Amino acid sequence: MDKKTTSRDGTSLAYGVMGQGPTVILVSGAMSTGGTVAPLAHRLTDRCTAVVYDRRGRGESGDTPPYAVDREVEDLAALIDAVGGEAALFGVSSGGALVLHAAASGLPIGRAAVYEVPYADHLAGGAAREATYKEQLNTALAEGRRGDAVELFLRLTGLGEEMIQRARQSPMWAGMEAVAPSLAHDDAVMGDGLLPRDRVAAISVPVLAVAGGASPEWMHRANQAVAEAAPQGTYRVLPGQTHMVEPDVLGPVLAEFFAG
Repeated sequence: MDKKTTSRDGTSLAYGVMGQGPTVILVSGAMSTGGTVAPLAHRLTDRCTAVVYDRRGRGESGDTPPYAVDREVEDLAALIDAVGGEAALFGVSSGGALVLHAAASGLPIGRAAVYEVPYADHLAGGAAREATYKEQLNTALAEGRRGDAVELFLRLTGLGEEMIQRARQSPMWAGMEAVAPSLAHDDAVMGDGLLPRDRVAAISVPVLAVAGGASPEWMHRANQAVAEAAPQGTYRVLPGQTHMVEPDVLGPVLAEFFAG
């Protein structure tokens, strides 16, 4: 990240800009930084100006307590101001939930797109699972057990115990523990885990909700529900894709939506 701006509460935000055309800010999901979505941003640069940033509490950005979802909306407002005063937003996973929250708040955006926001309405036992995760996550972080917090998140995503233990032994584990406190941020963004239909219904700009064709059925239904709740919503499925979507597949879809 080669640029910095400051949010309303004084938090320093690191960001980078690439490409030319309509401006799009990419919002990463849990356990990720701006670098995570940089490969996707590069796929937009021939038609869009892509902006990647480290959300507060990650990478090169600061983190000013106490946390609130509205502070992350203010972060996006600061970024929009820094890159020209208007932008479109794209968010992946829980970053998509933040995008929807921001779009409903009235920020100066022209369009919003999300990929596989994991709302649990259509997941068996989803609300109960979210409540249990929230309690265990907050306890682990309060006790300084960052590794346990990361494990909880990986189990939530469906990763098996053997893979989790392999991850613990990998060189990437230290970096995962470093951003573990931000898991509480994403948990707050997701709320009770259910689609906030009234909030999405208040979004006045076009919304594109996308899911991968190889993802679970509940994920398809969740993101179709996002499109149905938005007054100007559209739903797309990318054949063969999972939650770990390929930038070469998603990039052209987003470029067409944002640049027309």
